[in-house]
Amino acid sequence: MEDPGQIITLTLVVLALVMLARGVKVVKQAEIVMVERLGKFHRTLTPGINVLWPIFDQARQVAWLTPARVGGRTVNLMRMADRIDMREVVLDFPQQRVITRDNVVIEINGLLFAQITDPMRATYEVSNLPNAIEKLAQTTLRNIIGDIDLDRALSSRDEINGKMREVLDDATDKWGVKVNRVELQDINPPPEIQLAMEKQMKAERTRRATVLEAEGDKASNVLRAEGVRDAAVAEAEGERRRLILKAEGEAGAIEKVSQALASAGTDPAQYLIAMEYLKMMREVATSSGEGHTVFLPYESASVLGALGSLKELMAAGPKSS
Repeated sequence: MEDPGQIITLTLVVLALVMLARGVKVVKQAEIVMVERLGKFHRTLTPGINVLWPIFDQARQVAWLTPARVGGRTVNLMRMADRIDMREVVLDFPQQRVITRDNVVIEINGLLFAQITDPMRATYEVSNLPNAIEKLAQTTLRNIIGDIDLDRALSSRDEINGKMREVLDDATDKWGVKVNRVELQDINPPPEIQLAMEKQMKAERTRRATVLEAEGDKASNVLRAEGVRDAAVAEAEGERRRLILKAEGEAGAIEKVSQALASAGTDPAQYLIAMEYLKMMREVATSSGEGHTVFLPYESASVLGALGSLKELMAAGPKSS
């Protein structure tokens, strides 16, 4: 028969070991444990080994997100735990139906990146922090989408994300939570709206192609017209220069002839009249053809006589002094 004293001693040793095991608490890095003594907040356990008074000290149970493997992937599930994860977590608020300002019902879901900055307020200022953040995100999104049209909702995701982050960060500050980022994932209009948008997009692309083609034809025609104009201008300029050079050449020749005639004592005007008269008579004779008789007017004798005397005068040349 065993000694009752030994049994009592053994019982006390086992009880002491159990109490010691329950009184030692290991806290991992980036985790916080809120400890209450007799139902009142006592202290916060930091990472490392911490010693509690069993029965008197208890870790506060808090609703928060804990990693879990579901369907072969890691997701965050809301559970009651005796510790708070101080790392940034991703809250995936489910898809919901919202109405735009132009009365179009669309379905939207998104992600919210949040981090606990004050574990005291996160524990005692709200009863279910993840659920409160999710509901707040849904109502905020509903209010923002209700103030804009469908086209703006589809094209202004960054603006919507920024407004949501600002509102959520301000509202969750009293809960000791910092909302770092909000991202809308999917915005799904009704099927008939999607079909109308596809038709509108196709028509817009066709219009752009037609406009670009018309602008190309216009530019081509303008360039072609400018090329023809420049060619005509260049041709006219060349013809003008040719006529100017020809006139300058004839004027020089006439000037030299006039100088020669003046130095010989002959009237240049009479000489020019005689030359033009001979040119006209040559043309008359050529146009009459062979075998025809050409009658010269009476004035021709005096003109020919003047030319004869002019020929003799020019052949004699200027007299030497």
